[in-house]
Amino acid sequence: MTDLLHAAVRGYAERLHAAIGDGHHVASPLGAWLVLALAASAARSDEAERLAEVLGMPVDEAARTARALLDDPHPAVAAAAAVWTAATSSGPAAEWLAALPDPVERGPVPDQAGADDWARRHTHGLIEQFPIGMDRSWDCVLAGALATRISWSHPFGTTGPEEFRTGWRSRVATVLRTPGHGHYGMVVRHPRAGNVAVHRAHSDGLDVTSVIAETGVPATEVLAAAHEIAADPRSRTSLFDLPLGDGPLWTITEADGIAGEEVAAVLPAWSANSVHDLTPPEFGFGPVAAVLGRLFGADQWDARQAAAARFHREGFEAAAVTALAVGLSFAQHGKRRSALLRFDHPYAAVASVSDGPASPWTGLPVFSAWITEPEDATVPG
Repeated sequence: MTDLLHAAVRGYAERLHAAIGDGHHVASPLGAWLVLALAASAARSDEAERLAEVLGMPVDEAARTARALLDDPHPAVAAAAAVWTAATSSGPAAEWLAALPDPVERGPVPDQAGADDWARRHTHGLIEQFPIGMDRSWDCVLAGALATRISWSHPFGTTGPEEFRTGWRSRVATVLRTPGHGHYGMVVRHPRAGNVAVHRAHSDGLDVTSVIAETGVPATEVLAAAHEIAADPRSRTSLFDLPLGDGPLWTITEADGIAGEEVAAVLPAWSANSVHDLTPPEFGFGPVAAVLGRLFGADQWDARQAAAARFHREGFEAAAVTALAVGLSFAQHGKRRSALLRFDHPYAAVASVSDGPASPWTGLPVFSAWITEPEDATVPG
């Protein structure tokens, strides 16, 4: 299951980041995948094949995998999920709710304050606002949260930005520099991203792998390379197989001494806060929204992810809340106007033929009047 899950999440990560684009952002492909897997567990056989393409594995396998992840969360990653419904469910909807993993919280759809509180509680306060607005009547809301807050086993040192060779040098006053031990750096020849530099920072239970390629390599290729190298960091290139001197991503020097290789790295600290609209078809939420819509008789849906992260000298923290909501169409609230028409000065009246079989009379004005003398309505005619 592990290999299949890793491949599925890597595949979905490539899809997710490609759809987000190359702007500064943070996201949780796993967080989105978990929500998709939980929702897809309600699929019928005629829906399952399309959903399997999104999930990267059969729907029933994805459901078992999601259950296993929620039943036994990793100590370094806080995981939570909730499903909220507007009314008591029956039939297939009730069966789906009952079959969800036990750790999935259940209850009525909360208001915005309640949803925001859920997001804060399950993300160490990093996500302060639930990504979907709760200012309307949703019939079902499925949410997932992932969060981590770790300290490096060996904190970075800091130095000036002189080792940077790009315009970033003038944008920061200090940068992170790896200490003499406890961090791992290497060069990898990746089949899609080309030569890349890799840094891995370690904590008790979580590593963060940073991968940089030469300018001009698309972000999607570098992100894909980072996911692959994080899963299998063994394909390093010896420094003795690379030319000495300055290159686009490193400087290699040689001196007499004890034979071997050593790698240091300088990186910027960084942080990101992102909200991703997951409704475009590239993200794959449309098919699972259709499944929930069928269960709950809903014809409208929304899907979003809020994510935040910070990479700094002492450690790393990140969180994401992914939400999928379905509901019935609703009238837009806004201003409403009414009119009272007053016939309180001379006006005209016309009586025309409108009923009966078609004839020359149809539409013919029979009577017309100009009214200048109003009468009391209580006076009998």
